[in-house]
Amino acid sequence: MTDKIILKGITWNHSRGLVPMVATAQRFSELHPSVEITWEKRSLQQFADFSIQQLAERFDLLVIDHPWAGFAAKTQSIFPLDTFLSADYLKDQELNTVGQSFESYSYDGHQWALPIDAATPVAASRPDLLKAKGLELPKSFEDLLALADQGLVAFAGIPIDVLMNFYTLCCSLGEDPCQQEDLVISEVIGIQALQMYRELATKIHPDNFKRNPIQVYEAMTLTDDLAYCPFAYGYSNYSRRGYSRKSLHFHDMISVDGKTNLRSTLGGTGLAVSSGSAHKEMAVKYAAYVCSPECQQTVFYENGGQPGHLSAWTDEEVNRQSQQYFLNTLPALQRAFLRPRYHGSMFFQDHAGDVVRDYLMQGGNEKEVLAALNKLYVESRKLQVS
Repeated sequence: MTDKIILKGITWNHSRGLVPMVATAQRFSELHPSVEITWEKRSLQQFADFSIQQLAERFDLLVIDHPWAGFAAKTQSIFPLDTFLSADYLKDQELNTVGQSFESYSYDGHQWALPIDAATPVAASRPDLLKAKGLELPKSFEDLLALADQGLVAFAGIPIDVLMNFYTLCCSLGEDPCQQEDLVISEVIGIQALQMYRELATKIHPDNFKRNPIQVYEAMTLTDDLAYCPFAYGYSNYSRRGYSRKSLHFHDMISVDGKTNLRSTLGGTGLAVSSGSAHKEMAVKYAAYVCSPECQQTVFYENGGQPGHLSAWTDEEVNRQSQQYFLNTLPALQRAFLRPRYHGSMFFQDHAGDVVRDYLMQGGNEKEVLAALNKLYVESRKLQVS
């Protein structure tokens, strides 16, 4: 009798994060009876913060965030998947990536994870509330401020989301952040982005500064107080029949120049394999199954997942079941900004959000905020070569 291969995985605690992994593991085990895969979950904050090096010591399979790619390359804590995966398979993944999702897990010539999930901040609305009040979706920043004046607007205000949306405003004003070794953003663009963000922040309820995207969407669906969110990482679950008390519709975002829509900051998740796994080849085989177009369009999506393969985003049935979530938001994914992934970038990400959030909540001198961000950024760059 063949010995059972047991793989342990760690993912994040949401229906989108856990359920599709359990479902794909079950189906993979049915197709490969000698393999058993179990999944544990961690909070969304732990997902962003907890070192993958520590997790890789305990788990074979890790659902990770792409800014860890540089750390992974430096520490070798996870396994380069291109060692086992065929060139044809990787080429299909590259050609069918949503935005830069595939590239986001490529670093130093290796592929450190496969993009099982694609996401970026997009707009969300309660069409029923807007209709009842005779209001339309905002198209400009001025429209957004007018809607916020009525108390109908929310955005995710915890530090990591605040930082990602600061990036969004910078990109949308014409300059990508973190392109130089010692400067997060130019003073002209940085000040403009901060002032715009602060103007909007003064018009939203302080409770939003305690909310991540999930908590914003729960507030939008559990109450009838909030009708619009201009930017938060999209969750197709909230557009599906029966998932929440009220369904949300998801859209592309407003424009700040009247020509192009906001350019948000890429998110999503990737599936990685621990370098310490005793069964790397089987773990990679499972990862390849999860990221296959067939699984992404069916088992993965149908169990709450938000696919990373382009064929699922354009699939007619997937869109029918989600009120066109994927087709409506795909343009935002395709232009999304790929944030820094160097070793040390997580240090900057972990601390810079607090600086911007404090400014949004309390006001202050924009030049001092930018100076504080630059100081953190330079420190994080030093970690890259330490």
